[in-house]
Amino acid sequence: MDRRELRAARRADASGSGPTLEEREPARYPGAKGAFALFGEVLLTGLLVTAAGLLVVTLPAALAAGIRHLRRYVNAEQSHVRTFWQDWRAALPGGLVVGVAGVALAFVLTLDIYLANSGALPGGGVVALVGWLGLAAGATALLVAAGAWTPEGGWKAAVRGIPSAVAADPVAAIYLAAAAVLVGVVTWMLAPLIVAGLGCAAFAVVALPARRSRR
Repeated sequence: MDRRELRAARRADASGSGPTLEEREPARYPGAKGAFALFGEVLLTGLLVTAAGLLVVTLPAALAAGIRHLRRYVNAEQSHVRTFWQDWRAALPGGLVVGVAGVALAFVLTLDIYLANSGALPGGGVVALVGWLGLAAGATALLVAAGAWTPEGGWKAAVRGIPSAVAADPVAAIYLAAAAVLVGVVTWMLAPLIVAGLGCAAFAVVALPARRSRR
């Protein structure tokens, strides 16, 4: 084997796209070996999700496309930006329905929190707490559904599968709730940080299967 072939073999070995040079188990996520490159891809995903979800009602479709984009990347599959937009267009019709329902729910809960803090409602503290918990639960459900969406199954199957997914791994749902809260906090602190927040939330959805397989 000459130097050129050796370099090519080493690149294939490092990426997981070819035979290994040494006997060892193949990496679970061959595309995620470089921490800096992975962080850059998470930020790129956050930027794509932010751009595609600017209308808010398009956010479910954007998250679904972003999660699929990251899955392809960590699996060392083709993860071009154009495939993100292809997934986004495929997820958009049903995603708009989910987005409108989510916006309506968020509006009602936010109004309850506002009225509770104004003192217009009896037991305002409890009402406000229920409102905040409802917002966190809704955001968590959105992440679970977006992670389960596929072009073949559609949004109906993804939304119907939320209770069983949460029941199967409630700790994972807590992690996703924490990721959703993080997005809200960093966006409240500095609006442009929503890019990093959404990217990290999408990556959290992708990373959960690895946690379950190690358990």
